[in-house]
Amino acid sequence: MSHHLVVLGAGYAGLIAAKRAARRLRDSDVTITLINAGDRFVERVRLHQLAAGQHLHDLPLLDLLSGTRVGLLTARVCAVDAVARTVRIDRAPHSVGYDTLVVALGSRPHRGTVPGAAEHAHTLAGAGGAERLHRHVSRLAPGSTVAVVGGGLTGLETASELAETHPALRMTLFTASGIGDGLSPRARRHLQRALNRLKVTAHSGTHITEVHPGALLSDDGTPYAADAVIWATGFRAPSLAREAGFATDAQGRMTVDQTLRSVSHPEVYAVGDAAAGHTGNAGITRMSCQTAMPMGRQVADVIAARLTGREPEPARIRYVFTNISLGRHDGIVQFTRADDSPRAAALTGRTAAAFKEAVVRSTVLAIRRG
Repeated sequence: MSHHLVVLGAGYAGLIAAKRAARRLRDSDVTITLINAGDRFVERVRLHQLAAGQHLHDLPLLDLLSGTRVGLLTARVCAVDAVARTVRIDRAPHSVGYDTLVVALGSRPHRGTVPGAAEHAHTLAGAGGAERLHRHVSRLAPGSTVAVVGGGLTGLETASELAETHPALRMTLFTASGIGDGLSPRARRHLQRALNRLKVTAHSGTHITEVHPGALLSDDGTPYAADAVIWATGFRAPSLAREAGFATDAQGRMTVDQTLRSVSHPEVYAVGDAAAGHTGNAGITRMSCQTAMPMGRQVADVIAARLTGREPEPARIRYVFTNISLGRHDGIVQFTRADDSPRAAALTGRTAAAFKEAVVRSTVLAIRRG
């Protein structure tokens, strides 16, 4: 019988993995099925643009898979039975068996146990959340306050994009740490100038402990007005891997070896935000497109090698730069060492914005090529 390779999730890592595996195994008796909740590829790195009301390119998965041997099954993954080696989904046939499984289900915003965050805060987990945020912000009256909680890349890009698009609104940014931690001094100075230009009021070292309709509360009891709240404090992997009995870390990511194979279940692999991969000097991979795409390519090579009787090469993942959008015409490209620490060199302004746009477009081209 044909060997069945099932890939869960058609994001940056999963889509690349499925397409590349199909090419590597084109002369083998292997059937490849890609399961994804939606029928479109979502450019997650552009969701802040969607939240600002910008039009994004429509990328149907069937078009991106055209000419490959990958079968697309549009369904939501409900559970994995690691003993029976089946994936349970929310539509017929309701269960899909696998011989080899790749988990690439990405990550979700983590609102933790902060009271009111789940009920009153928007997130940028997907296109639906970004569109709901756009509709809500568009209805706000001039002078209303939009609060972004979280000073990482998602928070900075969202606050900047919305401030540029809606200058009549008051944009505030809350982060428990500093603004621009992890950037070089030059890049931090540019970030602060950009936030000042966009009139984003930043509250660093501020822990938000409660979210209410129209307000936030910090750990020292200070209330802050908030007609819209965007939660961008961090992401976690879905609970599916842990519930299936796969070895996971504290963030729910699957623990994998140097070949991206589960340390507890050798027929299962994980990539992208769903995996706690290894980068060598930088330790465990951080959640980013920069690591997801190499992991997708390399897991396909590993699986193809094992299924054709060859010894796979270990995955090699390293960091090169970090891109930050600060609206459509400004940004930062922070060049990094292989361990993800910042170099002194950084691009800023329009040059950085153009650089990031070129990088983002290149990811779609890479996915088309597989």
